[in-house]
Amino acid sequence: MAGGSAGGQAGGARLRAEVAGLPAYKAGRPAAAFSGTAFKLSSNENPYPPLPGVLKAAVAAVEEINRYPDFGSSALIEEIAGFLGVPAGRVAVGTGSVGVLQQLVQATAGPGDEVLYAWRSFEAYPIITQISGATSVQVPLRPDETHDLDAMAEAVTERTRLILVCNPNNPTGAVVGRAELDRFLDRVPENVLVVLDEAYVEFVRDEAYPDGVAISLERTNVCVLRTFSKAYGLAGLRIGYAVAAEPVAEALRACAVPFGVNLVGQAAAVESLRSQEALFERVELRALDLPGRYGIEAHPSQANFYWLRLGERSGAFAAACESAGVTVRPYSPDGVRVTIGEKEANDRVLEILRSGF
Repeated sequence: MAGGSAGGQAGGARLRAEVAGLPAYKAGRPAAAFSGTAFKLSSNENPYPPLPGVLKAAVAAVEEINRYPDFGSSALIEEIAGFLGVPAGRVAVGTGSVGVLQQLVQATAGPGDEVLYAWRSFEAYPIITQISGATSVQVPLRPDETHDLDAMAEAVTERTRLILVCNPNNPTGAVVGRAELDRFLDRVPENVLVVLDEAYVEFVRDEAYPDGVAISLERTNVCVLRTFSKAYGLAGLRIGYAVAAEPVAEALRACAVPFGVNLVGQAAAVESLRSQEALFERVELRALDLPGRYGIEAHPSQANFYWLRLGERSGAFAAACESAGVTVRPYSPDGVRVTIGEKEANDRVLEILRSGF
């Protein structure tokens, strides 16, 4: 009926209830106005320019932007497969690892299903789950802010379709070790997909850290997510990928937005994988003398950020940083995540910690 209403809404389009109540993703705040140089340490971005050869490859690709990109991202998939030593049929790409994750949720979970993950963890998890109509099951982290895999295993039900393990965990920086991960996977039903979200894998130096790709080759219900946004510094081009059993990879390709992975990103990602020596030098520069000596409890981080357990003081610390021209990411009332950035930015944050803010 023209001009009428539907679904109890007075005019306008009829929207799904899940979307109407959707919590908005909160991106890291940009650098605030400051009399000197301002720094953004709120989004875990790489402060360095692209790796050698990457900018040249990207600029060359720009000359072809009047054409659609390779629909199947074939050159990039072949490069990833060769780099990891896996069959190309096990690789799928998307618009950042979070884009691939959304495809995974679409492929596995809907109304009546459950998506299980630790909390606090990556803020996109509850949003993507709610968009699909599935139900989030959040299992609290242990007191030391590591994954409680025993509790997660106990939380699995016949409705569980997907389990997300953020490793290293964002925002706490803690990792799940190989032995405890294996014990957990042994308890998960084979028809439940377990996603190892490894956005920060290139920064990890913990010898107990599991080889997620190798595990995905051993277990058909394990999928690994990785990204070019962090260590490779291609956040603005939105390139991520998954390694999984071929049926899962095929489902990801079926759920992908056609031509979603742009041609500049494809070219830049291919060239980035060919610059491993330069990449290694950069990720080694991330180490900081972190703030335990200032009386602040900080979890040992295996990523390009660190987590300060500031509790109710989180907001005050973030405000003090902003006054000094640095934006950080408070998660009140739990703590603050600080990206490791330029030396001057790092020094300002440490000075604020020394001052007691």
